[in-house]
Amino acid sequence: MMKLLLLFLILYYPCCHSLDTITLNQTIKDGDVLISNVRGTFALGFFSLEKGSKTRYLGIWYNKISEQTIVWVANRDNPLNDTSGVLSINNGNLVLHKNNDKNLKPIWSSNVSISSSIGNVSAKLLDNGNFVLTHSNGKNVVWQSFDFPSNTLLPFMKLGLNRKTGLNRFLTSWKSPIDPGTGNLTYRIDPTGFSQLFLYRDNKDPVWRTGSWTGQRWSGVPEMTPTFIFNVSFINDEDEVFIMYGVKDPMVLSRMVLDDTGHVRRLTWQPNEHRWFQIWFGPKEECDNFKQCGSNSNCDPYNAEKFECECLPGFEPKFPREWYLRDGSGGCVRKGNVSTCRSGEGFVKVAIVKVPDTSKTRVNESLSLKECREECLGDCSCVAFTSENEMLQGGCVTWHGDMEDTRTYTQVGQDLYVRVDKHELARYAKHPYGSLGKKGMVALSVVCTCLIVFMGTVFAYWFIKARKQGARRDRKFSFRLSFPDSDQQEFESTNNSNLPFFDLNIIAAATNNFSIANKLGEGGFGSVYKGILSNGTEIAVKRLSKYSGQGVEEFKNEVVLISKLQHRNLVRIIGCCVQGDEKMLIYEYLPNKSLDFFIFDKSKSSELDWRKRFDIICGVARGILYLHHDSRLRIIHRDLKASNVLLDTALNPKIADFGMARMFGGDQIEATTKRVVGTYGYMSPEYAMEGQFSVKSDVYSFGVLLLEIVTGKKNSGQYEDNESTNLVGHIWNLWREDKAMDIIDESLGETFSELEVQRCIQIGLLCVQDFAVDRPSMSAVVSMLGNDSTLPTPKQPAFIFKKSNYESSNPSTSEGIYSVNVVSMTMIEAR
Repeated sequence: MMKLLLLFLILYYPCCHSLDTITLNQTIKDGDVLISNVRGTFALGFFSLEKGSKTRYLGIWYNKISEQTIVWVANRDNPLNDTSGVLSINNGNLVLHKNNDKNLKPIWSSNVSISSSIGNVSAKLLDNGNFVLTHSNGKNVVWQSFDFPSNTLLPFMKLGLNRKTGLNRFLTSWKSPIDPGTGNLTYRIDPTGFSQLFLYRDNKDPVWRTGSWTGQRWSGVPEMTPTFIFNVSFINDEDEVFIMYGVKDPMVLSRMVLDDTGHVRRLTWQPNEHRWFQIWFGPKEECDNFKQCGSNSNCDPYNAEKFECECLPGFEPKFPREWYLRDGSGGCVRKGNVSTCRSGEGFVKVAIVKVPDTSKTRVNESLSLKECREECLGDCSCVAFTSENEMLQGGCVTWHGDMEDTRTYTQVGQDLYVRVDKHELARYAKHPYGSLGKKGMVALSVVCTCLIVFMGTVFAYWFIKARKQGARRDRKFSFRLSFPDSDQQEFESTNNSNLPFFDLNIIAAATNNFSIANKLGEGGFGSVYKGILSNGTEIAVKRLSKYSGQGVEEFKNEVVLISKLQHRNLVRIIGCCVQGDEKMLIYEYLPNKSLDFFIFDKSKSSELDWRKRFDIICGVARGILYLHHDSRLRIIHRDLKASNVLLDTALNPKIADFGMARMFGGDQIEATTKRVVGTYGYMSPEYAMEGQFSVKSDVYSFGVLLLEIVTGKKNSGQYEDNESTNLVGHIWNLWREDKAMDIIDESLGETFSELEVQRCIQIGLLCVQDFAVDRPSMSAVVSMLGNDSTLPTPKQPAFIFKKSNYESSNPSTSEGIYSVNVVSMTMIEAR
C-alpha cells in the first residue's frame, strides 16, 4: 500500500508543480498558475496591477524576475471584479468565465471555429511566452497569443500582416500603467507601397515613422546596426509582411513595449541589478515627429545654429514668413516653378537621411542604383530615388509626388537623390574650385583675408578703448540699445538684427489687445500673454512693464542670449517687438504651463508619474549641460527653478527666463557680482552670501529642483524634524537615517522604481553640497542619471536659508527670504 502511495505521489508531483498545459478536463482558477516548461521563464494566471485591487485580469508575465512585468492580457477591456475567474476549454475554444456561471457566458474567448469532432484539444504555455491552443495531440495550432499581442513584442513574435488570412499583428498601448485597456496608440506595419513601420494615434494619425526596411534595419532606427544583440528577420512577400526579433543569447530577457506616453522602448533585464534596462527608445526628438517640417523638406536636429527645417535641393519655403518665424509645417515647393523635364536636369545627393515616406513609392527590385537613376531621369514625374537595399546598393525606390518626413542622421542613414533643374544642378556641381574657378578663388581669398584683418583691427581698437573706460566684463557681449529712447530702427542695427521683429499692431491683435482673458501670468519684468497669429500659430508674449524697476537689463540680456541658443530643452524664441515704450519678447506657446503647476498641486501632481518626472529631470539636466558646455558661449542661468521650467504638449521640459543669465568666455569658470539675482532657496551659498557664481551655482539650483520633483514639496516648507530646516535639510536628516523614501510624493503611487528614486535623491544631495568644489559638473550629473555607476557619498549639504524665530515674528524681514517659487529677486539690499 505504501509503495502504491509513493508511486502516486511521484507521478502526481510533476503534474501539480510543473503544469504548463490544460486539457478538456482541467481548468485554471484564480490562484492557479501555468509555468512554461524547460526554463520556467513565463507564467500564466490571474493578476491585479494595484495592491489591494479587486480588479483581476488573465495574462502572462515573467516568472523568475522580481518586478511584475505583464507581457500579454486576455481580458484587457473586460476585467473581472473579483476572484471568481476560471479559464477552461469549451467546444474547442479557450474560454474565460466566472465559476458560478453555469451557462459559461464568456468574459473572453479565443473565438476560433473548430469542428466539434476534433478531439485531444489542449492549451500550452511555451517558454518563449506564447500560449497556444492545439488539437490532434498538439500537431495543429488553431490559436496562439502571439497572434493577438497587447502592448509587448517578445522575441520570435511576428509583427506584421498575413496577406492571405488578413491577420494583422500589431501593438496597442495600455490606457495607463495601471489600466491595460486598449489605448489610442498603435505600432504596426503599413503594407502599402514600400512597406514601413508606423506609430499611430487613434489608428489613423501618424505620430512617428520608423521607415522602410533597408536590408539591415528600419531606415529611421540608426541604432539598429549589424552588431545589434538581436537576430532580425524581415519578410515581405506575396503571403506575409512582418518583422521578427530573435535574441542571440537565449538567457537574455528582452521585450519591446509601446507605452501609454507614446514611446516604443526596447528593454533587457539586468539580473544583477534586478531591473529593466532601456537600450533604445523612440521617438526621441522633434525631428522624429511625422512631417515635422512639412512636404519636400529635411529635418536636421543637429543644426544648432539654424532652424532644424531645411528645404530639399531645388525647393523653397511655401510660406517664407512662417518659415522665417521657425514654423516649418507649411513645407516647401519647387523653386520658381521651373521645368525639370528634359531640360538639362539632374540629381543632387542628400546624404545620411531617413528617406521620405514610402507608402506611395514605386519599387523595382531588379534594378541597380545606376539603372534606377536612368529609370527616374526618364520619367518626368519622378522626383527622387534611392536604393532598396542599403547594404547591397541594389533595388530601386522612386518617388512621384511630395516627399514627406525626411530627416538627417549623423553617421548611419541612406542617400536620397533629389531631382533638380539645370540651374540648381550647377550650384551643386562638384568643381574643385566652385563656379569661380581657380583665379576667382584666389582673388576671393585675398579679399576675405584683408577683410578679416580690418575687422580684427577694429575689434582690437574697440576692446582696448572699452577697457580703458572701465567697461564691465560682460559688456563685450551686450548690444547697443538705450532705454527708454531707443526705437526699432536702432534696435535692428545691433548684432541681433537677425531676430524677427513684429509690429505692435500684430501683437495687439494676436493677444486681443492684451486682454485679461489672455494673461498667462506675471513677474518682476511684467506680464505674459497668450496670442494667436494670423496664420494660427500660438505664441506667448512676454511684455516688459513700463513701470518695472527691474527688467530693462533683463530684457536686453534675454534678447542677446536666447536668440543665440538652440536646444530641444530650451524654450524657443520666435521674435521681439520694440516700438515706442513697448518692449516684448515672443516665444513658442507651451500649453502645459510650468513644472510647479504640476508638482506642487495635489490635484495635478498625479498626472506626472515617475517615468514622466524622470524624463523631465533628464531633460532639464541636458538643457543646463548645453548652456554650460555645448553652446558657443558658456552660460550661467542663475534663476533655475520649477516655475522657469515649461512643459510642452508631450510634457517635455524647456528651460525659460534667461533675463538673469550671464555669459562667460570659453576659459572663464567663475565671476563675482555685487548684483545678486535669482530666487532664495535655489541660490548656492557662495552666490547668495558673497556674490560668487559659476557653473556650480546652476548645479546647486538643479539639485534643489531635482529634490522638489521627487518629493512634490517646495524647498521653502517646514518639516516636523526641525522647524528651521527646509526641504534640503529635511531630506538630509532622513538620508542619514536611511529613511529618504519616506518623503517621496504620495501621488507617485507604485509607479516608481525604488532604486532609481534613491539614486536621484543621492544625486540631488551631491548637487547641493556646501562647497562648490564638492558638487559634480552637469556633464557628470547627466552621466549619473544615465547609468548605474557607483555614486560618491554626499556630505552635509548647504541649507542656509532657515527661518529663525525672529524672522517668523517679523513679517517685514521674513517676507521674500522664504518665498521660493513666487518672485525672482534681482538685488540684495539692506532694509
